[in-house]
Parts: sequence; C-alpha cells; structure tokens
Amino acid sequence: MAKLSQEDLLAQFEEMTLIELSEFVKAFEEKFDVTAAAAVAVAGPAGPGAVEAVEEQDEFDVILTGAGDKKIQVIKVVRELTSLGLKEAKDLVDGAPKPVLEKVAKEAAEKAAESLKGAGASVEVK
Repeated sequence: MAKLSQEDLLAQFEEMTLIELSEFVKAFEEKFDVTAAAAVAVAGPAGPGAVEAVEEQDEFDVILTGAGDKKIQVIKVVRELTSLGLKEAKDLVDGAPKPVLEKVAKEAAEKAAESLKGAGASVEVK
C-alpha cells in the first residue's frame, strides 16, 4: 500500500461528512488506544481571592428547534449534515426540537447551524 502524504489525507478528510469523520476518529482511537481530546491546561492551587478558571466548552450540539416554511430544504440540509436517509431526516425534522449533530467542534457546529438557518430552519447551538 502506498504511503499517503499529509495533503492527500487532508483531501480525503475534506470529502467526509461530520458523522463519517467522527466515526473515523472513534475507530482511530480504538485501534491505536489513544484519545483525540484537546489538551486542557491544569491550573495550580488557587490562593484566597483567586478567580476559578472556567473550562471552555469544546463540544457542541446543534439542535433543530423548527423547520420553518421550507421544510423540504431543511430535510435536504439535514441529510447532507448527517448522511441520514430521506425517511430518517424527515422524521428528525418533523420531531423538532431534536439534535441534528451532537458533540461536534465549535466550527462544525457553527457551519451546520448556518446551513440550517440558510434553509429556513430555526437552530440552537448548545
């Protein structure tokens, strides 16, 4: 098997959906017994009057709160984001509020929310 360059690998990842990429990361973690979690700085013991460090959220859920007037467009976007079948995507849109994506990076959550809003849906990112 030919060795792929870093650029080739990145090109392959660009073509994957978020769900496929998430499944790949899980498989990679299991195969090599590692975790792909972002490193979090650990604060030393706090003295009196010190402000507690607030952990920055690194995983977000994209929740569809309503389909709006363009339900078909929203179903199409949900299918693109999740790789669900037509019936599953329709059921998700009909059952709003429901999570479309769970535990994704901030950039991916914002991009998905913009896509859904562009299709006419109302979206919440938590």
